[in-house]
Amino acid sequence: MLPFFIIFAITWFLNLFFPWWIGVAPALIIGALMLDRWVHAFLIGFAGVGSAWFVQAFYIHVLNEGILTGRIAEMLQVHTSENVLILTFVIGGLMGAVAATTGYFFKSAFKPDLILGTKHAKHLK
Repeated sequence: MLPFFIIFAITWFLNLFFPWWIGVAPALIIGALMLDRWVHAFLIGFAGVGSAWFVQAFYIHVLNEGILTGRIAEMLQVHTSENVLILTFVIGGLMGAVAATTGYFFKSAFKPDLILGTKHAKHLK
């Protein structure tokens, strides 16, 4: 649970001041340092960055009474503002999932025990 909250908080904070792609950095770093399975990295990265993006998009949606999300929904032809918020969550989540999984696999590239297991890794040495 801790990696999720760290990714969420750092991504949310960095997105206030930097471009949209800055959410890759916390997910990549946490995926490399704290996560022990690629499935956990994928799911936690997806949930962390996706939730941070959703919270910020929902805040903007409420602040301007849905005008911006309504126009984006019209432009993307997704019919409602709620669909734009869901799409924002999914796109941010996929970006976070790929980043966290990449961080995990980068770490595991230097430690063969993580991918192959200890039984098979002994034969590589």
